Amino acid sequence: MSITLNHRKLFAAGLLSLAAGVTLLTPASLFAQQDLRPFTGEHEVHIMPTPKKVAANGVIAEVSSMPLTYHGGPVMTSAKTYAIFWLPSKLQNGAATTLPAHYQSVQTALLSLYPGHGIDNNNTQYYETSRVGFLTFTTYIQNAGSFATSYIDTNPYPAGGCYNGVTGSNCLTDAQVQAEIQRVITLNGWTPNINTMFFMYTSSGEGSCAGASCAYTDYCAYHSYFLSSGVPVIYGNMPYADTNYCQVAGTPSPNGDPAGDAAATVTSHELTEAITDPELNAWYGQNLSDEIGDKCAWNYGTNTWDGGQANQSWPVSLGGLYLLGHGPIFDFELQLEWDQHANACVAVGP
Repeated sequence: MSITLNHRKLFAAGLLSLAAGVTLLTPASLFAQQDLRPFTGEHEVHIMPTPKKVAANGVIAEVSSMPLTYHGGPVMTSAKTYAIFWLPSKLQNGAATTLPAHYQSVQTALLSLYPGHGIDNNNTQYYETSRVGFLTFTTYIQNAGSFATSYIDTNPYPAGGCYNGVTGSNCLTDAQVQAEIQRVITLNGWTPNINTMFFMYTSSGEGSCAGASCAYTDYCAYHSYFLSSGVPVIYGNMPYADTNYCQVAGTPSPNGDPAGDAAATVTSHELTEAITDPELNAWYGQNLSDEIGDKCAWNYGTNTWDGGQANQSWPVSLGGLYLLGHGPIFDFELQLEWDQHANACVAVGP
């Protein structure tokens, strides 16, 4: 006999078991859909919950051994990325902004090296389908892509459109983040499409809220999309990775920059989830809204590189060739991702 759990009914009824001897997790240990996919008033976003929130709720434990389900939407078959560092001179309260150059360089290195390495290879088991007449075509994600460029955005932050429990009135709404991404895209003549993602990084001391969910209390980042002239703009909202809220205590820092390394694992989480679920209608749990990174959030596995300080060691590509031992190598501490074949969280794909 198979049993399908409906998380909304489970929460509403507060059931602890379906039958004698069948024990379910208590509601306190579950994520509700609105926790992972809050509604902003305009659309849904998909958040990366903070370590504290994960510890309080469990890593979606009731589906930790269940595969993701394809829901029919598109995937990013080969992701092209842009990094926007929104860094005006002041926060809304007049305090100076900070986003160190090294912090920025760790993110651009991560985005540059992500295509072609182990974490991205894990994505290749996921796919999209399309129909032409009576024919159905299946297209798999490729372990390929590129980092286009980064841009330093000095446009002033708008007046705080929300209140964040950690940063106060230094707070951006999702609509304000979208508007600035669109402004920068237009200014630079960039071309959005389903295979392109724009990351918006903001200063330390600057928070954000997506509906009732806010940075540092509910999430460390999120991804979503909006339409511009009918074209999807895939984006990630990336608040400063304050390690007090957005890192597991004791996690190594292979680049000697704890906040920068925390931001790198958050960036990897959001990019991986956007690749497999860019419009929030492709790969996620059957009954919940867990995506590929949620099952493994803040789980780093075993560190086998850099004297036990990193779980990824990526050489720089020179003309498409990876010259191990003959060029610069970047080490990262990145969360694991869900492997459908292994039915587990992995550092390297199939």
